[in-house]
This record gives sequence, C-alpha cells and structure tokens, in this order.
Amino acid sequence: MESSASVQEARQSIREEVRRLCQDFPDTYWQDVDKHEKYPQEFVSALTESGYLAALIPEEYGGAGLGITEASIILEEINRSGGNSAVCHAQMYTMGTLLRHGSDEQKSRYLPAIAQGKLRLQAFAVTEPNAGSETTRIETRAVRKGDRYIVNGQKIFISRAHYSDLMLLLARTTPYEELKDKTQGLSVFLVDMREVKKGLDIQPLDIMVNHHTTTVFFEDMEIPVESRIGEEGKGFRYIIDGWNAERILVASESIGDGRWFIDRASKYATNRVVFGKPIGTNQGIQFPIAKAYAHVEAADLMRFTAAAKFDRSEKCGAEANMAKLLASEAAWEAADVCMSTYGGYGFARDYDIERKFRETRLLVAAPVSNNMVLAFLGQNVLGMPKSY
Repeated sequence: MESSASVQEARQSIREEVRRLCQDFPDTYWQDVDKHEKYPQEFVSALTESGYLAALIPEEYGGAGLGITEASIILEEINRSGGNSAVCHAQMYTMGTLLRHGSDEQKSRYLPAIAQGKLRLQAFAVTEPNAGSETTRIETRAVRKGDRYIVNGQKIFISRAHYSDLMLLLARTTPYEELKDKTQGLSVFLVDMREVKKGLDIQPLDIMVNHHTTTVFFEDMEIPVESRIGEEGKGFRYIIDGWNAERILVASESIGDGRWFIDRASKYATNRVVFGKPIGTNQGIQFPIAKAYAHVEAADLMRFTAAAKFDRSEKCGAEANMAKLLASEAAWEAADVCMSTYGGYGFARDYDIERKFRETRLLVAAPVSNNMVLAFLGQNVLGMPKSY
C-alpha cells in the first residue's frame, strides 16, 4: 500500500503535468473557441494523447487506472488554468456506468478504443423537456422486438452529441403506469451512433455557453439488444452511480474556476491603482476576495472527502451532493467578486472574465440544480418530510 507522502507526490505530479499541458492553450485560445462557438479539437486531442482523459479506465483496457480523486484533480487544473473541462468531462463521469455495470464483452469492445482516442463517449442522454429533474418520469421509450430495441422520444440539453461516437441513453422499457416502484422500468443503453442508420436527429440548441448543447430526437431508431447495459429495468440505479461521480467532478471544476477567479481578482486588486493607491487596500475590495477564497478552500475539503469515499466504494451520495453544492456556490461567489473587482474591464472579452463568469454560473444550475441538492439533503440525510 502506498504511503500518504507518495500518494500526495503523485497527485502533485498530475497537477504540474496538467498545468504544463494547459500552457499550450492560453486565454486567447479559449476566447477564440468561445467567440466562434468551435469545438476545442486541439485541446481534446492533446488531453487524450496525454492519457488523462482515460484516467478512470483500468490499466487492463489501456487506461491509467486512477481513482475519482485523481480524475477530479485533472479537471480542476484544467479550469484553474483558464480552460473549460466541460468540453470533455462527460467521458469521465459516464465511464462509471460502463465500468460498474457493463458486460466483459462491452468493456473489451469499447474501453481500449476510448482509451486510445479512437472512440469518444461524450454524450449523456437523460434529460427530457417534460421531465426535467424528475428523471423517473422520462417518456422516451425503448420497446424490444426480437434482438432489437425500437427507440422513440426526445432528449434536451444533451451536450457534445455531435462530437461523440457513443451515447449513454436512459430510456423507458416499462410504461410508468404499470410500475409500483417508479425507479424501476428504466434501462441504460450504450448507443454506437456510428452504426445508427436512421431515426436519430441531432439539432443544435443555442445557449449562453459554448457547450455544443443539442436536442436529440429518436424516431423508430433501432439498436441491438447487446447495447443495453446490465438488466432491463434497472437503469435508474445504474445512472445514480454515475451521478455521484458527476457531482464530484463538477465540484472539482468549480474549485478550479474559483481559484482562477480569486487569483485574477487578487492580482488585479494589487496592481490596479485608483486615487493614488492599489484598489486592494480598500476593505470593500479586499475582504470579499478573502471571503470567497475561504469558501472555495472549504468546498475543496468536502470534494476530497466525497472522492475518498467514492474511491473506497463507500456510500457517498450526501458528500458528493454537498461537494457540488458548496463548490459551485463558492465558485459563483468568486466569479461575482472578480467581476466587481475588475469593474467595467470585467465585461471586456480581452480580460476573459466574462467568459468564465458565464461558464461558472451554469454549474450552480446544472448538472443538478442546487435546490434539488438541498431537497436531497433535507429528506435523505436530515430525515425531514419530502418537499416535492
């Protein structure tokens, strides 16, 4: 068993290597990508070639075999360097469903190719227009006919579907009204979109951040039975495993953003001179930055607590949700403080504050609204009556 010191050294090495990689993609790169709504192909390719995008894939399948803690550090450092790890993070958190519940044949077929960068698993198709956060009410149907499933329905806010080969799809295989346990009757499919001949229509959705978000329509789309992960009707439980990973990884991105904003704000407050002195000498500027820093650092502790429990295969729903809640709100506080510190210059695209400001605000609302996190904690942790 590795010593604590050697583990910390390995993690610090990951931080430094990711920072070096990100140096090739400065602010101007991300500004250009955002301005022209491009997909950062060069960055994703570099991250794939480095092996970091395959962090969670076991070594036997060509991955790095790292834990969620190390994966979270990778995404944190990307955002802390000014990048946007959301362009590729889905590959990490969707991996858990395949790793934990996929068959040996599925893992052997897909994981080595994903690790090598020959396949992309970036699309996570759960959310629907009429269901929103109420996942058990999704309407997209997958009806089995012999050795195929016929899929009909619609998904919304599905990011990067145009830049992914594989899609993790949650669909209903038993009508809702036939169920006593409403968490049953949903199944998970790993759809190889390259092999879909018809019935799949992906339309871009214009939103305020450059996430290549889409609406996906299914009309009699046929997929093989072999694309189903695990047992039919058990998909909701499988997805929950991935949600805990998602919460932890989104928390880490938020922490990276928070540190980026605090670094920018404190440097600007030190160097910007108004009325003959640095604006950082004013407590109205200095104290909000210091307070945001304290909140980011506190959220970081919860992130590592959640990640450690996840890596030990312990129940971590409460910790993962609290990490996402605290980190996203701390990052948004830091973003707001940074914007206030820069004043009018914060709105100028050249300073890059407004881009990160928009990207960070999203994490308060998605994936999973922080109000839903509070409802989870109130009901499942504190034992209060269900609020919805």
